[in-house]
Parts: sequence; structure tokens; C-alpha cells
Amino acid sequence: MSRGSDRSLLLIVGRYAFCRKFLVFFLGAFLSISFVSAFEIPSRPDGYVTDRAGLLSPTAKIELEKKLSDFDLETSNQVAVAVFSSLEGENLEDISMRIAEAWKPGRKDRDNGVLLLIFEKERQIRIEVGYGLEGALTDAVSGQIIRGVMAPLFKQGNYDQGVLEGANAVMAAIQGEFEGGPIEENSYVPQIMFLIFIFLYLWFLSQPSRIGRRRGIHGGFWIGGGPGRGGFGGGFRGGGGFGGGGASGRW
Repeated sequence: MSRGSDRSLLLIVGRYAFCRKFLVFFLGAFLSISFVSAFEIPSRPDGYVTDRAGLLSPTAKIELEKKLSDFDLETSNQVAVAVFSSLEGENLEDISMRIAEAWKPGRKDRDNGVLLLIFEKERQIRIEVGYGLEGALTDAVSGQIIRGVMAPLFKQGNYDQGVLEGANAVMAAIQGEFEGGPIEENSYVPQIMFLIFIFLYLWFLSQPSRIGRRRGIHGGFWIGGGPGRGGFGGGFRGGGGFGGGGASGRW
């Protein structure tokens, strides 16, 4: 084969490789745009309790608001509770991290905020923990609070007591006073399995002969999301950062 033919062949191969990379990039961008979140992140609240599902009684909301406000004043740690009707088909950990990044409870210099999130339709609970409190409110302890404190009461339909006792347990854990049951030996199995899934997913996307469906996966019980900084409305001051610490569960 002549040099001219070789050069033409290399040029064709190069163009094919470029077109393939461009196609992968274009499809990835298109799919990312196509997956517009149906869940609208609400603006930062004026108080510590947000109930968009009407799950809590007015009395419970007033009591909880006072507890969380007093806890903030006494310890500077900020705990926010939010109840929503539905995830609108979105991933729990993804939505929770997005809310944490938008609301930013906690002080900027301490990252000492916590979000207790409840989604009624999916019957899911999420505790999102700021960087500064991950040592006290660990993933295992957060899981114990969800499974051992909140879920049993929720299953009975006692949402007021479940949320109040869940918030009390969160505040107790932050102060090192939460006494939960023994940590299950397999408490980290879900995290490990999810990390394996993420590894395989990323490996699949990296294969040149495959076109992966690119959709953002971040935050949650197993992997961290980006830190957030800024202010928080109402009684909240500062702007805590979150890295995905916490736990998720169902009732």
C-alpha cells in the first residue's frame, strides 16, 4: 500500500474516532438535558420545620419548631425537618443532597447542620448530615434512628410522634447521648454493594465501544456530594457544608 493510501486510511480512522467521541459526548449531553428533574427544590425556609405533605398536626409542628430552635440557640447545631408528598420519581439520595446544598443548614465555619427528610408516597426517610457532625451522627447511628425510632411509629400511622422522637434522637446523638441498639454486623453491606455498582457503572461508561446513559448520581448514604457554603433563611445563620453522610430507610 502506498504512503498516500496509508495517510488516507489514517485520516479516515482519525475522523471516525473523533466522530465517535463527539457522538458519545453529544448523546451524553442530550440525555442529561432530557432528564430534567420533576422534583422542584423549594427555596430556603423561614423556620426549622417544613411540611409540604400536611403529614404533621399543627401542634406537632409548633412543638418541633420550638425544640429545634432551642437546640440551635443552646448548641449552635442546626437541625431542619422537611416532609414532602413525593420524590416525583427521583432518587432519594440525589434529591436529599440537592436540598442540603440549596438550604445549607449549619454554620459556615462548623458545617454543623442536619436535614431530616421524609417522603410520604415512597415511604422513605433520609438523614443528611453535615461534615462537622459526621463524627457524632454517624451513618450507622443515623440508620438506627430511622429503623429503630421512626419507622416503627410511622408503620403505626403515628407520624407526629415518629418525627418528634426522630428529631429528639438526632439531637441526642449530636450530643453523644443517643442509646441505640447494637450496630448490625452487616450495616455497611448496602454501602459496599452500592460502591460496587457505581464502579461497574463508571467502567461501563469508560468502554470506547459503549455509549452509557449519563445521569448524575451523587450524594446519599454511600457516596459524597459537593460541599455547600452560604446562608440559610429564617432562624438559620451561616451555611453548612454537606458531603453525603447520613442514612436512608423506609417504613
